[in-house]
Amino acid sequence: MNITVDMIKELREKTGCGIIDCRNALQHADGDIEKAFEELREKGLKTAAKRADRVASEGHIEIYAHGEGRLVVIVEVNCETDFVGKSAAFRELTHEVALQIAAAAPQYISEEDIPQEVIDEMTRTTAEQARAEGKPEAIVSRILDGKLKKFKDEFVLLNQKYIRDENKTVKDLVNDKVSALGENIVIRRFQRWQLGETTRVEETEE
Repeated sequence: MNITVDMIKELREKTGCGIIDCRNALQHADGDIEKAFEELREKGLKTAAKRADRVASEGHIEIYAHGEGRLVVIVEVNCETDFVGKSAAFRELTHEVALQIAAAAPQYISEEDIPQEVIDEMTRTTAEQARAEGKPEAIVSRILDGKLKKFKDEFVLLNQKYIRDENKTVKDLVNDKVSALGENIVIRRFQRWQLGETTRVEETEE
């Protein structure tokens, strides 16, 4: 099948990957953009897994202000090299992460950042309520699993639905950039201020 410039452009806009990668994926998928997209996403996941242990100490600190200063977000996103950290594609990612934090107000970066006492308290109160309602133990376990998943999907940044595309999570967004830029990328920490609200800083470790 003839791979057109418009097809490559559309796939690039969906994935952020390079022209050659997009062309190759489209050729493998016989011009099917969705199949090519899934191929590039799988490639991105594999690349992210391989690079997860690599040191990411360069990058960019993005500052985003909204509503004439009523809401301000500061987020640090790290990569491996200064070259990538200064690239337009990486700066675009940091801006998108800042917008996500502003819009969705996450409390944690990853599931590992949730304090155990928060999980324990949620487990205890949910189980007590379910049992008080006469739910069987087998159902209680399923209710707990559902409650925890809903909490993580709402308050963990990497688990949240990307505000511009609900078919992908923020983690998918980062993995797409890992694949496109060829470096480990880490959302290191963030701070979100909203006028009249208390705030917190979340961090992850190498």
